[in-house]
Amino acid sequence: MTDQIDFIENKPTSQHRSTIIWLHGLGDSGHGHAPLASELKLPDELGVKFIFPHAPEQAVTVNGGSVMPAWYDILEMDIGRKIDEEGIDTSAKKITSLINLEIELGIDSKKIIIAGFSQGGAVALHTALQSPVTLGAIICMSTYLGAESIFSSENRALNQHTPIFWGHGSSDPVVPLSLAEQSIEVLEKNQYHVELKKYPMEHSIHPDEVSDIRNWIIKILKD
Repeated sequence: MTDQIDFIENKPTSQHRSTIIWLHGLGDSGHGHAPLASELKLPDELGVKFIFPHAPEQAVTVNGGSVMPAWYDILEMDIGRKIDEEGIDTSAKKITSLINLEIELGIDSKKIIIAGFSQGGAVALHTALQSPVTLGAIICMSTYLGAESIFSSENRALNQHTPIFWGHGSSDPVVPLSLAEQSIEVLEKNQYHVELKKYPMEHSIHPDEVSDIRNWIIKILKD
């Protein structure tokens, strides 16, 4: 399945010991987030390989049907109300194929972290919560919970205790903080643990957030 999704890699200078798969937001590409591989300044001994997939080009309903990189269609301006479940599931399966490839390369699934910003964060969460393997961690940035059907997945227990970092802007006009808080409430009701951190920003990634994510990744991968 990996031939169905394009991506770029940032390989470690030391032995490959862990992998972070980082998903961009709507209208962006893997190149948009690739600089984070160096900005995070992760210790060489962690042996982190970054994978930045590119979403396929498709029509987006709320943008008048304009074609752009998108993990799934956005059907309504109220993104928390109606979700393109088929689209988000299709993208999640493609990301799962990347996870499987890393495992085939000898990487322990618990040393694989799935991260995503905005629409990419929704896919990261959707992928991880129904993953057939136990992952190391989930990083959600300025995002929301997509289809709640994931809670009926036969695999849901495998990542019941996988730590989730959630960073969000206090004045985000695209994905309101209230939607993130609603999403987290649903996750916690389903026995998932989420660490929420708020930043003084709109729909973006704050420098303090990068620092917090760095420290969090180091703690996860050193355990």
